[in-house]
Amino acid sequence: MNIGLFLPNWVGDLVMATPALRAIRRHFRADVRLVGILRPHLADLLAGTDWLDEQWAFDPRAKDRRIGQRSLVRRMRDRRFDLVLLFTNSLRTAILAWRGGARQRLGYVADWRGPLLTGKVYPRRENGRVAAMPLVDYYLTLAEAAGCPPESPRLELACTRADEAVAASIWRELGLRTDGRVIALNCSGAYGEAKLWPEAHFAELGRRVAERTDHDVLVLCGPDEREIARRIARRAGHPRVFSLADQRLGLATSKACIRRTRLIVSTDSGPRHVAAAFGKPVVTLFGPTMPVWVENPTVRGIDLQLDLDCIGCGRRVCPLRHHKCMQELGVREVYAEVVKLLEGETSVQAA
Repeated sequence: MNIGLFLPNWVGDLVMATPALRAIRRHFRADVRLVGILRPHLADLLAGTDWLDEQWAFDPRAKDRRIGQRSLVRRMRDRRFDLVLLFTNSLRTAILAWRGGARQRLGYVADWRGPLLTGKVYPRRENGRVAAMPLVDYYLTLAEAAGCPPESPRLELACTRADEAVAASIWRELGLRTDGRVIALNCSGAYGEAKLWPEAHFAELGRRVAERTDHDVLVLCGPDEREIARRIARRAGHPRVFSLADQRLGLATSKACIRRTRLIVSTDSGPRHVAAAFGKPVVTLFGPTMPVWVENPTVRGIDLQLDLDCIGCGRRVCPLRHHKCMQELGVREVYAEVVKLLEGETSVQAA
């Protein structure tokens, strides 16, 4: 039996799908082959886990035809999938599952794709509208529709030995502490600039943490945020504030580095969810997006968001051009939550 999974396209969303992947692997027999279909840049995210038997890279916008739509349809027809689960809500993936000859196609009824589905899952509604729902529950409901028993919403990731070795070399090169006293700051936001907390705020927070908590600070970044991370570390003006800007970057490296830290302060973006999957406490800075989408009783942390009339607009760029939701979220408030979480961690370790 062959089962295909069209996996989420964003780092955070894929992390929040890991409980569903765990449920699917546990439910179906060992001789059932699970194939994850996902964006090429996400391949390293699931490295070290054992839920999938294969990963197929797919990007409809790629110039490389080997990972395009036609190639995927051919591969699906050759594999003759018995079932395809659609974690994404796009019409495109439903069409591809249908064209690829999947006998059963299970997904949420959305984006006009209902007629293409043989198994339909309907999102919960309130007052005639689709209700906001934590994504981890959204994906677990899909897994249950495939016959899986209820599963814990606990997020989960793993690192390979090679990834751990790279992180260890970065720690040595930068001179970071090896006793766990490292706090990560994540300034990224691939979704759009509206999610970003000001660089000056991050720099001031890094300086306060380094000066007052006896911890090192590591500014995380992806390939596109190298210069931002450099500026934050430089602006912090403290010898115990470092950045990954000059290191070899990628999801595998980021995962292993996050796993070595004690706590993370992050925008609502991928590294926040990676940290949560490794059981790290998280302080999440919300602006245009709502915390309900990431709610998870197994995640330790605090969600910070101002009470503004425009909050939760969901836009990639502030439509009002003032960006108050992030600009006015103060360093003092964020630092106070960092201290609370650190004190809580100390209490747990003492117990």
